[in-house]
Amino acid sequence: MVLYNHVSHKIGNYAKELASHIPEGGNWKDIPLSISDRRLDGIRATGGRTTYYGRLRWDAPSYTIATYFNHVGNGCNLHPSQQRVISTREAARLQSFPDDFVFVGSKASQFKQIGNAVPPLLGRFVSTLIKPHLDSYNFVDLFAGCGGLSEGFIQNGFNLLAANEYDRNIIKTNIYNHSKYASEDKFILGDVTKEETKEKIFSACGENPVDVILGGPPCQGFSYAGWRDPNDTRNQLFREFVAIVRVLKPKFFVMENVLGILTMRQGESIKDIIRAFREEGYHVGTPLKLNSMWFGVPQKRKRVFIIGSLDPNINFQQPLPLFDDDNIFLPKPITVRDAIGNFPEIENGGGSLEMEWDIKNPSPYDMLMQRQISFDEFYQMMLQKEGK
Repeated sequence: MVLYNHVSHKIGNYAKELASHIPEGGNWKDIPLSISDRRLDGIRATGGRTTYYGRLRWDAPSYTIATYFNHVGNGCNLHPSQQRVISTREAARLQSFPDDFVFVGSKASQFKQIGNAVPPLLGRFVSTLIKPHLDSYNFVDLFAGCGGLSEGFIQNGFNLLAANEYDRNIIKTNIYNHSKYASEDKFILGDVTKEETKEKIFSACGENPVDVILGGPPCQGFSYAGWRDPNDTRNQLFREFVAIVRVLKPKFFVMENVLGILTMRQGESIKDIIRAFREEGYHVGTPLKLNSMWFGVPQKRKRVFIIGSLDPNINFQQPLPLFDDDNIFLPKPITVRDAIGNFPEIENGGGSLEMEWDIKNPSPYDMLMQRQISFDEFYQMMLQKEGK
């Protein structure tokens, strides 16, 4: 079988020296004090995050995969046992992208695509909350990125009517992977604040009923990793989301974002967002706080989902995990070993865009990512594996 995008960004000699001191599961605290630079000294002085200069642990989920997983110091990006950062495909696996999902564009664009994506398995779970309330399963994806949220809904039998993204390189990945489900004219490149872009989205939907609108308006202004500036114009893009919901009037909308959205402006931002949707006639319950590792993603990645329904009798409660360390009746979260333990070894800066891969003893997660089994089959295998 072929493994795509299994390429590791080459780190320099100084970064390699730092990495050599960091054991599996370790971080900046393991780097000898004799090694000193401005960034390290600043982290030591302030007691920085334990993910800085982090090395993944085999038998635990990864930490959040961000857009800079090609750097040693900016997160927990070191391979558990090899002296390199994780490859593009390893990052994609930790985000739960299937192995036949190919990332196109420059390396920098691919890092951005993967780090900003909604993990498909998290999107799939959210779709299971909505699907029982629908008779048809058509959706539109706004701020679609490379298509992580779309991929999750497609895996659960939803039909893509239109996807919008403003970045030309990123939408190419979406088209490459999802044009088998929707014609290329359904992928709308353009600025969603422009009326001509909105009209193209409406036209792509045609006469089809729109059941769900998905979207993750850019989160940089809300994110703990960003500046959380209430004056950041990107924080107002949710109003464009509302404007499209107003016209297409889907039965449901799903808005995804980072946890920081809940506390921005002392909680006033989330109130504004919910109020805007309620003014359009939607019943909006308490935002759902979901950790990706609860739903089959081998990664600790917390996100907020705001779900609205035209039916006031539908109210989504905080769901229970499917995977949990603390519940003896559930399988434990998927680990880094489950996700990438069978991958071919590559050197620092090595690998290939296409690599033949002969896997001997695939894990259930390997089989899921190869699309050899369904999610339900995967889940039953994980239950049986742990004797549940």
